[in-house]
Amino acid sequence: MAYKVDHGYDYLFKIVLIGDSGVGKSNILSRFTRNEFCLESKSTIGVEFATRTLQVGWPPS
Repeated sequence: MAYKVDHGYDYLFKIVLIGDSGVGKSNILSRFTRNEFCLESKSTIGVEFATRTLQVGWPPS
């Protein structure tokens, strides 16, 4: 399946969080992408994905 993607950005960063169980990786992801943090969250089993688009220093000086 072919498709065209309109890339409206100059840089794309993909970040992978790796760590022991129960240290807060999912909460860091939730805080960064949705500005939410839950102290009573359950342990996540498997993989979790999220995205966020940031505009930094635009337009250039």
